Amino acid sequence: MDFDPDGPASGGLFGLPHTPDNARVVVLPVPVECTTSSAGGTSSGPDAVLEASWQVDLCDPQTGEPWREGIAMVDAPEGLADEDAACRELSEAAREGDADALARIDALGERTVALTEAFTGEQLDAGRIPAILGGDHSVPLGAFRAAVARHPGLGILHIDAHADLRDAYEGFTYSHASIFFNALKLEQLSTLVQVGIRDYGTRELALATAEPRVHQWTDHAMAAHAHGGGTFRQLCERIVAPLPDVVWVSWDIDGLDPALCPGTGTPVPGGLSWREAMTLLEVLGQSGRTIVGFDLCEVGPGSWDANVGARLLYKLSGWAIASQRKA
Repeated sequence: MDFDPDGPASGGLFGLPHTPDNARVVVLPVPVECTTSSAGGTSSGPDAVLEASWQVDLCDPQTGEPWREGIAMVDAPEGLADEDAACRELSEAAREGDADALARIDALGERTVALTEAFTGEQLDAGRIPAILGGDHSVPLGAFRAAVARHPGLGILHIDAHADLRDAYEGFTYSHASIFFNALKLEQLSTLVQVGIRDYGTRELALATAEPRVHQWTDHAMAAHAHGGGTFRQLCERIVAPLPDVVWVSWDIDGLDPALCPGTGTPVPGGLSWREAMTLLEVLGQSGRTIVGFDLCEVGPGSWDANVGARLLYKLSGWAIASQRKA
């Protein structure tokens, strides 16, 4: 393949020449945010990340040159962005009890679930690594369904400021704040490890406490570990310990310090630094577990947010590839 990894980039994701047919990681952009409950803009995240990816150098100090195995992005599903825009105009009416508006938004949620489930199943069946690029954090539910169907006993490592364990938040069945309430309905999901959580409701905490599959690390608990003299790497080893051999990584970018993602929809003080986030991925990637797929959601459209999002996307791709080399 005639490609200079040190040359100027444009065009494909990270400027790479791969197509989805010859890539190890295949990314589906899902520009949906109609259940967003605070600032909008994350539906523009996939396009912003694509453009920012052209500035990412491809030699990675942790995973080497994962680009050589291929990373490609497919087109967003036809008409999805337009339908999302139309639903955003109906969201206030739906919150106020308009049954028709709510039904249309839930129908978009069902379509999104079906699209991500079909895409993820297709990529897994072809031996590739599926990645979902949101959009808000409602979008990967279908991916979870496809992954657990093929890997019963799958675990999810979830990085987020929010627990996302609300039952049909604001009336939306497929709300971004309900993604893991819905995921826990999947009987074949064995484990949900939540990291960086610092914003949650009373019923969310009750569910996390009562549900044995949930292992929740709040921002406060993580800080207490550090203040007690433990190293962050030791903490990461404790975090990944409950995970099974096969893992999906679900990353809401607001799990990071908001200085890294100021344009995300619902930023919360606290969160992981970049170095901490990279240590967590390294510990998972070196643990012998297989990362079968991942999602990255809630990236804002600003240039700094997109820059961080693109680099996180490359890191996730690199560690997923590296984990499968060991499998």
